[in-house]
Amino acid sequence: MQYWAGTAAIPQPSPPSVVTLGNFDGVHRGHRAVLKLVDDTAKQHDLQSVAVTFDPHPRLVHLPEEPLVPIVSLPQKIRLLESSNVDATLVIHYTLDFATQTAEQFVENILVDALNVQIVVVGTDTRFGAGNTGDINTLRKLGKVHDFEVVQVDDIGETERWSSTWVRDTLEAGKVAQASRILGRYHTVEGEIVHGHARGRELGFPTANFASDSQGMIPADGVYAGWFTNEVGKQLPAAISVGSNPTFNDVVRTVEAHIFDRPDGEVLEDFNLYGQHCAVEFVARIRGMKAFTGIDDLIKQMDDDVRQAGEVLSGKAPEIDAPQPRS
Repeated sequence: MQYWAGTAAIPQPSPPSVVTLGNFDGVHRGHRAVLKLVDDTAKQHDLQSVAVTFDPHPRLVHLPEEPLVPIVSLPQKIRLLESSNVDATLVIHYTLDFATQTAEQFVENILVDALNVQIVVVGTDTRFGAGNTGDINTLRKLGKVHDFEVVQVDDIGETERWSSTWVRDTLEAGKVAQASRILGRYHTVEGEIVHGHARGRELGFPTANFASDSQGMIPADGVYAGWFTNEVGKQLPAAISVGSNPTFNDVVRTVEAHIFDRPDGEVLEDFNLYGQHCAVEFVARIRGMKAFTGIDDLIKQMDDDVRQAGEVLSGKAPEIDAPQPRS
């Protein structure tokens, strides 16, 4: 996949293109259905397939006082878009100045002049241009002017429309199994492994501690079953702790993974993870975070957490946080 950081990076003249546009935060199943249609349409008409997205998220620019945590980082998003088989991704640096473009200017500057668009594939709720005044009807009108076709994709989902907002809500509630059904994969946090307080090792449960600048939205505090992957791609089962360790009166939220033997009996070798870029995939939440009055109670709970995580990852645990429509 080609990656273009801004329109100046697009080789000219651009081949005729099928284009879709959006924030693609999380690149969930709804996004992937649109991207597949773009790829299929491009192959059918022998055109180039392009995804246009924005960084940072426009809401962070227009409403900085209302923090929004992206589901995925920009590098994660680019990798996910690449896995959708589009030929190219254009990332537009979103600024207040860029946002002053009218809908007509956006179409002319980005879609027509830069990308030589022949077909635009978008959802019914697409918005673009200053004040979000452009919509699918605007695209259809401009398509007649600039000779491109518009393909509308209706809402996609099961119990309700798959959306980034729904994913974000489930992660904030710790419902990572439900989030995975919307995403079509396990939600992932990745980053460098750093030194922690070494309490886990002292208690018999050593952990890999992720740096504070790790990528990917961190779910609600609690203990989770998941998969840990080191930088050479070895995947291992883990009990993942998210939170500020209230038993020890810590205040900084951390993500720590205790890696244990595989459910099939493979023994985990002792290897140094410090400085490695690793990842954890969240499979299911085991419990919320809580403080313990004594170390013995904490160790007993950690033993149980590992047991439950092993059952989840081996498929022996019951269904957890099955998706439900929001009221």
